[in-house]
Amino acid sequence: MAEQALTAKESDIVISVKDVAMEFNMSNLKVDSIKEYFVRLVKHELFFKSFYALKGVSFDVRRGEVLGLIGFNGGGKSTMLKIIAGILKPTRGSVEVKGTLSPMIELGAGFDPDLTARENIFLNGSILGYSKEFMQEVFEEVVEFSELHDFLDTPVKNFSSGMQARLGFSVATVVRPEILIVDEVLAVGDYKFQEKCKNRIRELMADNATVILVSHDSNQIEEMCTRAIWIDHGLIKEDGDTMAVCEHYKNA
Repeated sequence: MAEQALTAKESDIVISVKDVAMEFNMSNLKVDSIKEYFVRLVKHELFFKSFYALKGVSFDVRRGEVLGLIGFNGGGKSTMLKIIAGILKPTRGSVEVKGTLSPMIELGAGFDPDLTARENIFLNGSILGYSKEFMQEVFEEVVEFSELHDFLDTPVKNFSSGMQARLGFSVATVVRPEILIVDEVLAVGDYKFQEKCKNRIRELMADNATVILVSHDSNQIEEMCTRAIWIDHGLIKEDGDTMAVCEHYKNA
C-alpha cells in the first residue's frame, strides 16, 4: 500500500529539477566595438571568468501547484525559468517536464516588431504550437481579453511594454495550458489589466493547471501562490509555505 501511495504521489510531479547548475562566461575586459572584439579574439587576448547563475538546484513541482519564485536581482530565478522552458540548456543537471507548457518569459518574446498585432497573434500562436485554423477560431477571444481592438493593425514596435504584455498573456492563456510560466508580466500594465491576469491565473488554478510565477513583488506571490521558493546567489535559500518564505525574504 505504501509503495502504491508513493507511486501515485510521484505521478503528480509535472516538473522535476535535479541538481541544475548554469555557468556563464563573462569577459574580464571592456571591449568598445565589435571590431576590437574580433581583433582580441583572433589574437587570443579575450579572457573570461566563470559565473554560476545556478549552483546545484533541485526541486519538484506537483500538478495544480502555484509556485512563486522570489529573489533579488541576479539571484538566478529567471535563469531557472528559462531552463524549465527549454530556452537554456543547463551546464549540469536535468529538468523533466510532463505536460504542455506555455511560457511568458520575456516581454515581446516571439513577436516580430515590424508586424502588426494581428499578424503577431498568429505568429505567436504558431510558436506555441497552435494551428492557423485554431488561432482563427480564438482570434476574437484573444483580442477581447487584450483590449487592443483599436491597435490590431499597428506594428508591435510601437507598443508600450504594457501593451506587449497584454498581447503576449492573451495568446499564452487563450487555451488552458497544463503548465504556465510567468516572469514579471504582472509587473507591467495598469492595475485593471493586472487584475484580469490574476483572475485568468485563478481560472487555470481551478482547472488544476500548474503555474510558476516570478515577481519582485512579494505581495503578489503571497496573494497568488500556494508555495514559494527563495533563490539567492544561485542557491535555494528557502522552500516552503508562501507566507513564511516571503516574510523571511522581506526581512533579509
